[in-house]
Amino acid sequence: MPHRERKNIRPGLKVAIVLKQDQRTGKLTEGTVADLLTNSPNHPHGIKVRLTDGQVGRVQSIKE
Repeated sequence: MPHRERKNIRPGLKVAIVLKQDQRTGKLTEGTVADLLTNSPNHPHGIKVRLTDGQVGRVQSIKE
């Protein structure tokens, strides 16, 4: 899964993330990556990012 590998995520990329409070429902939030917060090369639940609007969550899909 490309959203689970840090090398595929970069600032400026449009993504859909799941916020911490939405993990139970799976509700997605779309936005543009500002910062990568996960330091490991991959993560089973998705790479944690901060969007340009300040929201933090794990990437669930990459928008083209």
